[in-house]
Amino acid sequence: MLDRLQEKIKDVFRNLSGSGKISEKNIEDGIREIKLALLEADVNYKVVKEFVDEIKRESIGQKVISNVNPVDLFYKIVYEKIKEYLGPENKGFDIKPGKTNIVMLVGLQGSGKTTTAAKLAYFFKDKASPLIVGADIYRPAAKEQLRNLAVSNNFAFYTEDKDPVTICKNAINYAKKNLHNLVILDTAGRLHIDNELMKELVDIKKAVLPDYIFFVADAMVGQSIVDVAKSFDEHLDINGVILTKFDSDAKGGATLSIKKVTGKSISFIGVGEKIQDFEVFYPERIASRLIGRGDILTLVEKTTKAIEEYEIKEMTEKMMSGKMDLEDLLKQLKVLKKLGGVSAVMEMLPLPSGVKNADPSEEIKKMEAIILSMTPLERKNYRILNISRKKRIVGGSGTTMRDITKFLDNFQKMSKMVKKFSKNAKILEKFMTSNKNVLDLNDKIKDIDLKNFKL
Repeated sequence: MLDRLQEKIKDVFRNLSGSGKISEKNIEDGIREIKLALLEADVNYKVVKEFVDEIKRESIGQKVISNVNPVDLFYKIVYEKIKEYLGPENKGFDIKPGKTNIVMLVGLQGSGKTTTAAKLAYFFKDKASPLIVGADIYRPAAKEQLRNLAVSNNFAFYTEDKDPVTICKNAINYAKKNLHNLVILDTAGRLHIDNELMKELVDIKKAVLPDYIFFVADAMVGQSIVDVAKSFDEHLDINGVILTKFDSDAKGGATLSIKKVTGKSISFIGVGEKIQDFEVFYPERIASRLIGRGDILTLVEKTTKAIEEYEIKEMTEKMMSGKMDLEDLLKQLKVLKKLGGVSAVMEMLPLPSGVKNADPSEEIKKMEAIILSMTPLERKNYRILNISRKKRIVGGSGTTMRDITKFLDNFQKMSKMVKKFSKNAKILEKFMTSNKNVLDLNDKIKDIDLKNFKL
């Protein structure tokens, strides 16, 4: 998602960085290119006009600060403006103790409400006892689809062969009797907005008084969904937006338009087909990715979920001391798979576009095959690999002698490079093993030297 917009914005800064001198003329050229990029990304044209006008006003005539590169200053202005347009820092929503928390999902048919209901339940499964409610009586198999998602993930499910308002009211009573403190209502949608749909949703709201109402939208629809969101908000006063299919190659117009047009922020995003592919939406992180600075915080969060805490500590210590062996590398390759593969990780790193567009999947498979063809002793100490051992590994991995030589050479270089960056690794170790919330430690990330990641 947003890949094309990201590349366009990065190109603007790349061109500015290549200029011998920064002037009003090339800043204006950069702003014009950003405007074209936003329009191409299907961002609402009124939003685009306001955005570029504000950027221009803040950039041109800006006093030059000593020791601050004008390009860096322009970077900051654009970053802060994108972050502002995406919405304030996301607080999500809290499961309030001692009460039945009710979440109502609304949106057009096909937006992904049913799948989102299950993903939301999974997201809060460690903090609450969720009950998913099938209140869509119109779409064929909607309730059955939700029931299957609930059963396969061990969530409680409730529905009846009655009208939606009655189903929702009875579901709340059922939740209270059975100690479910989070109720997620999957309501019906339509192919387009109509009065009958809105009346039904308003009636459900009046009957159950939900704590949160989320408008669920397909990110691939584009800026046209913004007007739909505005209409739902006018009738129901929604609390926020959930964008599904955020991992798609959609242009992203809705992402940058929704907050400015509706006044309501994006709360969550669906980033894949699996039930765990659901994340809180952080404007500052998306803004960072858009200007080519990557998203280190999300990468660290995902890593800590994929690896046990004691493994993180052990792995970090080995990397810092330069004692990492091929057994450790094999573990890291397995973690990489849990994180969604190489492309998912590279998306969050501040890398040049040529590197991001490369597909190293085959090389990763080759590395894994080579390591798996080694004995435990060889993995612990690859220096004992002689010609005879290498020939055996070639036969077991389906590779060549050249592949093995290249792999071992790269591994040596990587170990030396990691050792050089041990100072940064120590900061990351403290960051990753802390029991505090990842957002509370934002300042520690700033200490990491990111000069090598500049565009």
